[in-house]
This record gives sequence, C-alpha cells and structure tokens, in this order.
Amino acid sequence: MPGASRQGVIVSSNQASAQKPGEARCPGPSTRDIIAADKGGAPAHLLEESYEFIGDQDIDFSRYTSRDFFTRELDQMWTRVWQWACREEEIPEPGDYTAYEIADRSVLIVRTEEGGIKAYPNACLHRGTQLKPAGSSGCSKQLRCPFHGFTWSLEGNLVDVPCRWDFPHVNEENFKLPELKVDTWGGFVFINFDTNAEPLEDFLGVLPEHFANWNLEDKFVAMHIRKKLPANWKACLEAFLESFHVLETHPQGVPTVGDANTQYDFYGDNVSRFVHLVGFPSPHIQDPRTEQQTLDALLAEGVVEGVYANDSRFKVPEGGRAREVFADYLKEALGKLYEKDLSHLTVSETIDAIEYSLFPNTCFFPSLLFPMVYRFLPNGTDPDSTVFDLLYLQPLPDSGERPDPAEPIELDFHQSFHEVPGFDPGLATIYDQDTGNLIGQQRGFKSTVKPGETLGNYQEVRIRHLHQTLDKYLDKNKEAAK
Repeated sequence: MPGASRQGVIVSSNQASAQKPGEARCPGPSTRDIIAADKGGAPAHLLEESYEFIGDQDIDFSRYTSRDFFTRELDQMWTRVWQWACREEEIPEPGDYTAYEIADRSVLIVRTEEGGIKAYPNACLHRGTQLKPAGSSGCSKQLRCPFHGFTWSLEGNLVDVPCRWDFPHVNEENFKLPELKVDTWGGFVFINFDTNAEPLEDFLGVLPEHFANWNLEDKFVAMHIRKKLPANWKACLEAFLESFHVLETHPQGVPTVGDANTQYDFYGDNVSRFVHLVGFPSPHIQDPRTEQQTLDALLAEGVVEGVYANDSRFKVPEGGRAREVFADYLKEALGKLYEKDLSHLTVSETIDAIEYSLFPNTCFFPSLLFPMVYRFLPNGTDPDSTVFDLLYLQPLPDSGERPDPAEPIELDFHQSFHEVPGFDPGLATIYDQDTGNLIGQQRGFKSTVKPGETLGNYQEVRIRHLHQTLDKYLDKNKEAAK
C-alpha cells in the first residue's frame, strides 16, 4: 500500500517473472538503501515508498492527438483544476499584474492596494475586450478597458462608466469584476476557474510537508526559459516523469546516475514523485567502479570546471562515498555563491534529482543541484504543441534581499537550449536530447496501427497515474453536464 516502506531486495529476472505485477524491481540496491546509508541520513519522507500497482492496460494514442479529447480537457479539466499561474515576485507591488493564458482563456492576476492577490477573467464587462493584452505584465493603478474606457479598481470595483447617463441599468454591485479562486504556496500563485473547487491546501496533498526543508517561498527566479515543443502537453510532461529513458536518450549520464533503480511514488490523485540518484552508477554498468572513478566522472561533467586535480576535497576517503564528497563540495561552493548557509541539507537533498509533479502540468525539483520547476501548457488551442516553462529557483541570500525575477528567454520549436546565455552546456545537451524525442513521438502517435502505448508497471507508473487522475475530471464533469 502507498506509504509503506520496502526493504531493498536484489531481484533476478527469473524471480521477477514469478512476482505479481508491479512487484519487480531492478536487481541491485534500491534507492532507499543507498540514501539511507548516506552520511547524515535522509528525511523520512525520502525513505518512505508510496507505490501500488494501478493497472497495465494500454493507453490510447488518441488521447494525445484527438481534437475532441483536447476540447474535453479544456472544458472539463482545465476549467476545474488548480494551476500555477505566476510567481508572487512577478507582482510584488500594488498595481502589478500579469496575464496568465491557458488555451483560449486569459486571466488577470493583480496585486491590490491592500497587498492581497486577486484573479479576474481578462475581459471587460461592457463588450468583452481584454482589459490587458494576452501574456502581458506591468503596473497599473486601475483596470481600464482600451476600447471604451470602462474602469475598475484593483479590488474589482466599478469606478468609471463613460457616458454614464446611457447606462442606468449598470451599477457598482452588478458590474463588479467577477473573481476566480486564487491562493498561494511556496511563492507560487495558483488559480482555479471552479468556484466550488476544493481548497488549494487540500489539493496540494503532501507537498507542504515534504517541502518544509526546501522553502520555495525563500527562493527567486534566477533563470526562466520558455520553449515551444512540437507535441501534446501530456507527452511533453511525461518525457520528464521517468528515468527509464536515460540509458538510450542520455547515455553520457550512465556512469554517474542510478537510472533503472530510481524510486517512483504517488500520493493521492494529484502528486507523484521520483527519487533519481546522482553519484551512483547506473545498474546497467556491469564492470565494478570505484567511488573515486564515480567522483571523477561527476566532476568531468563540468560542475567544478576541471580544478579538482590537486585538491584533496575531491579525493574520496577510505570508506567514503563519491556522493558524499560531491555534496559537501556543492554545499560549500554554492553556499558562498548564494551567500547562504546550506549545511542543513542532507546528501540526497543536495545532489539527487528529486522530482514532484503536481497535477496537471507542474514539476518541482527542490534539490540544490537541480533547482528547477517545469510547467507544460497547451500552445493555445493546438493539441499538437506545447509551451514549456523552465525556471531555475536560487535561494535568497541570508540578508533576505530579493532580486528581480529573470525575464523569460523565448525559444522557438527549432531552437536549442545551447542558445540560452549562461545556461550550463551539459544541461543544455540533456534538454535538447529530451525535447528532441518529442516530434518523433507525436508523429508516431499518428502513424502507428497499434491503438495505444504499453507502459512499464513500475518505471512508468507516474504516466498511468496522470491519466487516471485526468479521467476522474473528465468522467466527473461529463456526468455533471448530463
């Protein structure tokens, strides 16, 4: 059952065949065993496994290609689910606003005079014109329609009607801007079109508890990349929900990452997770490797820029582990860079690729080495393309001074992540490899004579979990519409 811990067991291929579906694991030590043995241990929630077998039926390819299915998602899921719209730091002062776009809908997120946050449909109540241009941001003392000049306060109250004599049927009460549900967590602003939606706190499930040591609200956007991708939004998200692809897509990483023994968990309907080891070689590698060889391979990837050869910090002591030496170095080096005491972080919290996904479209990587957040939005109303937002969150210095958030760097479909100024070349290659698979996948969806995709029971469970949660929205709201 989810929440129960599994002891690490080496399972051979012939043993796995005799097990029940979902019980087989990669031979060798488990992720739990490895991080539990780290110097300083690990938080309890990283040692607890939360997996159960949830089926093995194929998932229909039409879910990624059908215009009718895409329309159902827009009508029955996107209009009824909590979704991250912006960061609080994007609207720090009264009058600051940003226009969030989801498919053909636009929402104004506004900081009010009292310092609160409100969300309004981005449409004038007179003749429907958008109050602010789609995708725009800025500062405005009032919300004034550019067509005829109907004006509202930041709190949504009607303050001006041109030629007021011609509108005796309009008054301040019946012409207030309608409000959408809005709430915040970890510095992120979430909105929901459904006035009857559950509270955001309930929707988030275990996230606030599991992220207590990472303090996302005390970070700022140091880099923001926005790239168009040539595939359905679910396919783009799913490319980042499993480590099964590492061996083929990222072979350069095999010496330093535990891919096939990645741990997969899910919590309720809305949250899933993987814990992907760094500083531990892939189980696919058959030849034994020393801890020093693993550390040398990590450092050769460019994190330390080749300065380690004569530095004793980069020698694994007898009985030590490469992951521990690497984590100690990062906490020291990045602590100085960020002007932040990072000594409280464990090895896993420092270097492992720990990814939580929040339904429907957001991924949070909270560790020090991987401080990313992903969002995958439909590209307008096109089921065959996606807008991918990639944020790097850097800790605020202990002084508490908050820099302005980075402006988005826009990449078109054909552009490489290597074109982003200051982006780590190794990571740029990895993202190019990940996103490079997508156009072939979307075209393959339409070319195959096989009706659906066949998923692994364990390594791809987060994909199945995503679709099952999506179906709950579609089925529930289909019944409600009858």
